[in-house]
Amino acid sequence: MTTVGERLVEGLAARGVEVVFGIPGVHTIELYRGLASGAIRHVTPRHEQGAGFMADGYARVSGKPGVAFVITGPGVTNTLTAMAQAKADSVPMLVISGVNRRASLGLGLGMLHELPDQAAMVRALCPTERLDDPADLGPMLDRAFAAMLGGRPGPAHIEIPTDVMGLPCPALEAPAVLPQPPEAAPQALEEAASLLDAAQRPVILIGGGCRRAGAQVQALAEALDAPVVQTTNARGIMHGHTLTVAASASLAATRALIREADAVLALGTELGPTDYDAYVNGQLPDLSGMIRVDLCADQLARHKARLALRAEAGAFAAALLPRLTPRKGDGAARAEAASRAARAELADLHPAMPDQLAMVEAIRDALPGGLIVGDSTQPVYAANLCYDHDRPGGWFNAATGYGALGFGPGAAIGAAVASGAHVTCLIGDGGLGFDPAELRVAVDEALPVTFLVWNNAAFREIAEAMIAAQTKVIGCSPSPFDMGHFAAACSLPFARVPQEPEALKAALRAPMQGPRLIEVQAR
Repeated sequence: MTTVGERLVEGLAARGVEVVFGIPGVHTIELYRGLASGAIRHVTPRHEQGAGFMADGYARVSGKPGVAFVITGPGVTNTLTAMAQAKADSVPMLVISGVNRRASLGLGLGMLHELPDQAAMVRALCPTERLDDPADLGPMLDRAFAAMLGGRPGPAHIEIPTDVMGLPCPALEAPAVLPQPPEAAPQALEEAASLLDAAQRPVILIGGGCRRAGAQVQALAEALDAPVVQTTNARGIMHGHTLTVAASASLAATRALIREADAVLALGTELGPTDYDAYVNGQLPDLSGMIRVDLCADQLARHKARLALRAEAGAFAAALLPRLTPRKGDGAARAEAASRAARAELADLHPAMPDQLAMVEAIRDALPGGLIVGDSTQPVYAANLCYDHDRPGGWFNAATGYGALGFGPGAAIGAAVASGAHVTCLIGDGGLGFDPAELRVAVDEALPVTFLVWNNAAFREIAEAMIAAQTKVIGCSPSPFDMGHFAAACSLPFARVPQEPEALKAALRAPMQGPRLIEVQAR
C-alpha cells in the first residue's frame, strides 16, 4: 500500500521540489513516511516561523517554490508571519500542514492543536484547500502550483487531516502544465512603442517582477537610453551599468528624475509605499501618465495609468524591443546625476547613514558574487535607499513590505541551501533575538553563511522614531546577547570588529569552513 504521505512526496518531487523545511510532529508523521525515500532533502529548523522564512529565502534564490511541512494548530499559526512576508514580496511558498481528523473539525472538542477553523485563518492570506479524498491529491497539487506560479507569485496552503495522511492513495498522474503568463496584445505593444519613441527623457521603474529578466530589461533600457530606477527587490539587475539608478523612489533626487521624465515605464513593480513613499510625505510625482506592465490584474487596477498591460516583464521587454527605434541621448548623464544626488541625500536624512551604507558596500566588495540577506536593521534601511548589489536577486530583506523582524537567519539559510554560494545574513542585535536558534541549522547543514550582527544594544531605529515624535523612549533597550558566548553556544567561529569598512573586509575575507558569526560594534 502506498499512502497519501508517500504519494505527496512523489508529487512534490515530480513538480521539481528538491528541499522541504519542516519540524516533524505527531500530526505529520505520516507525511514524513514519504520523505524516507530520500528523493527530497529535509532541513529541520528550530521554529515553524523559521521554516517559513527558509522556504522564502530558498524560493527567492532558486526561482522554485519553497516548501514547508508544519503541524496543525501552532505549526500553522507560527508559519503565518512568514507566509504574510511571502505574500507581500510575491514569493512562491507552499505550506503543507496537518489538521485534526475529519470528524472532529469545527466541534470544539479540545483536541491537541485544535483551531476553530484553521483554513479560515490561512484563507485571509492565500489559497488553501483541505484534502479529504486521496484521489484529489494530484489535482490539488496542480492547483497549488498554479496559484503560486501561474500569475503573480505568492504562498499557497494545503492541509491534510491526520486520518487521511495514512490512507491508501492511487498513483498520481503527471503534473499539469502550468498556466502561461498573459502576453501583451500586438496593438498594445505598438501603442507603447509609439509613446516611448516620442519621448525625449524616458525613465524605467523596475521591481521584483524583473528579478529574472535582467538581460531583457537592460536591452530595453539601452534602446530607449532610459535611466532605470530599481526598487529594493530589483537591485543587482543592472549592476554598475551607466543607466542604473540603484536608489529609492522615496528620495528627492530620484523623484526629480521621475518628475522630469516625459514617459515613465513601470515594469513588475507594485508601486508600494515602502519603496515609493517610505517617508509618507506624499511627494511622489504623478504617475497617472505611465505605461505599466504587471502580471497581476488586481495590481494594474490599483493605480491609474495611460496604458496598462498585463504581461510578464521580461517577455514584454523582449516583444517591445524590435518595435522601438534605438537612440542615444543623455540617459547615462541623467542616471549618474540622480544616483550621485541620491547618495548625497543620505547624510541629510540621518548623519549615520553614509557610514552604514559603507559597511554594506564593504560586505559586497569583500565577498563578490555573494548574497546579502537582511533583517530590519539600520544599515539595511540605508542600503535600501541607495545601494547597487553585484548579483541579480542577491540583495533582499524584510525591511520593505510586510517588514517581519527575525526574517534574516531563516531566509539566509534557505538562500544558502538553494545556491551553495556564500550568504551574509545582516541582522541587528534586536532582530537576532527573534530567531536566534536558527543559527544552529546552519551548523547542522554546514552552510556557508556569515551571520553579521549589527550590535547597537537597542532597537535604535524605533528609539530614534520615538525621539522624533517627541515621546519618551520606552522598550527600546533589550539587553543583547554576549555575542562571543552566544557564538560559542552555537558552535560558530566568532570575530568582533569595529564599525570600520576595512576591518569588516578583513574579517569577511578570512577563510571559513561552514557558518560563522561576526559582531560589528555599531557606533
